[in-house]
Amino acid sequence: MITGELKSQVDNVWNAFWTGGIANPLEVIEQITYLLFIKRLDDLHTVEEKKANTLRQEIVNPIFNDEQQNLRWSRFKNENAAAMYDTVALEVFPFIKEFRGDDTTYSDFMKDARLSIPTAALLSKVVDLIDLIPMHDRDTKGDVYEYMLGKIATAGQNGQFRTPRHIIKMMVEMTAPKPNDIVCDPACGTAGFLVTTSEYLHDRHREIFADPKLTAHFYNKLFNGFDFDKTMLRIGSMNMMLHGVENPNIRYKDSLAEEHTGDEEVYTLILANPPFAGSLDNESTAKDLLRIVKTKKTELLFIALFLRLLKTGGRAAVIVPDGVLFGSSTAHKSLRKMLVEDQKLDGIVSMPSGVFKPYAGVSTAILLFTKTNSGGTENVWFYDMKADGLSLDDKRTVFADQTKHENNNIPDILARWRELDAEASRSRTDQSFFVPKAEIAANDYDLSINRYKEVVYAETNHDSPQDILRELGELENEIQADLKALEAMLV
Repeated sequence: MITGELKSQVDNVWNAFWTGGIANPLEVIEQITYLLFIKRLDDLHTVEEKKANTLRQEIVNPIFNDEQQNLRWSRFKNENAAAMYDTVALEVFPFIKEFRGDDTTYSDFMKDARLSIPTAALLSKVVDLIDLIPMHDRDTKGDVYEYMLGKIATAGQNGQFRTPRHIIKMMVEMTAPKPNDIVCDPACGTAGFLVTTSEYLHDRHREIFADPKLTAHFYNKLFNGFDFDKTMLRIGSMNMMLHGVENPNIRYKDSLAEEHTGDEEVYTLILANPPFAGSLDNESTAKDLLRIVKTKKTELLFIALFLRLLKTGGRAAVIVPDGVLFGSSTAHKSLRKMLVEDQKLDGIVSMPSGVFKPYAGVSTAILLFTKTNSGGTENVWFYDMKADGLSLDDKRTVFADQTKHENNNIPDILARWRELDAEASRSRTDQSFFVPKAEIAANDYDLSINRYKEVVYAETNHDSPQDILRELGELENEIQADLKALEAMLV
């Protein structure tokens, strides 16, 4: 979370676009992303340049060759506005569109990229403002970009909502990605789950960068994402690159469509917050998903998709609307039964409805499960999240004291999840508890926490009606006596 001067600098960039005539938030973030990416390329080249100078050798695989030095951010930022605009529009943009070659997924969705900044004056102003933002530190860079993404305050047309970064981080920590995992988000949007996974591995598994095989896996196979919004694909891909993952497998794909089947049992970890768009046409939906669960509901089809994509032994942490947990349709019940009986349902975190504000007030939960195809569910862990560190209104104000349990349950969720054996002794009146599989089956596989949570009502003692009437009479006598005393004073 960024505050103070840094936040003000980012706001200045955003406001410059708005006053310059670009009011669409998605277009603003897309243009900012292009410029950050261009600046990132120059930073990477500078690092390699310094390394080569120290070793007194030529740069290995330079980003810019000798004839392309004028395309570097550090060079064109010093040009006058008109010359800068020509350089960026006519040379830099064609360069970044072809940066990965012609036969890559990057080039496929970058071919539609365009500079939509209308004037040289606006470009010059924005370049100057971005140049002031410190983007060398990895954490700061991530925070800056997340803050910018947070300004996309409208939901997509297909039920897409940006997942808060702290919720993503909690889900990543609960699944604890490993260096040899193959991670997928089939509705990746801006690639928040993949970026946070890369940060987790960077911080917790430094051995990746000392082992050539793990390094190659990290940069080329570990991160996979699909989306059917090409704007999101461009933003997501460059978001990964800005976070140091140079070759993620992020590509165009309508994950639920019949023409995009494939990838069966490929991934070891799925992290996702799929769009909840309502219903799809059966004719266009992948038939293998309909064989798993016969429904038009996208939230159920996505869970079927996750089961198809995961390898046996693979695990998932995914966000679902509350209706998935207690819906009464045949499809709802059969899918829940499948998770409990055929797979290993590990846990459910029920989240308050304000988590997705100001985008939406929907009530959601996190499903955590492991694909086994042979059962394995014995007890399901439930947690009733009541606070996530921010106010649950449209303002989503960050609480100053994040250590107070009543302000933020996330540290408690992580602590209890990591020590599940200790949860067995908790009662149903606690904030988390286990429920045996047999009890869930007896309740028609209802997975809503309210079905199992016990509420203790405090005993309240009330005075008898006779005592209340006597007290009212005494009060009435006092009032009458005071009125007579007041009348006597006025005579």
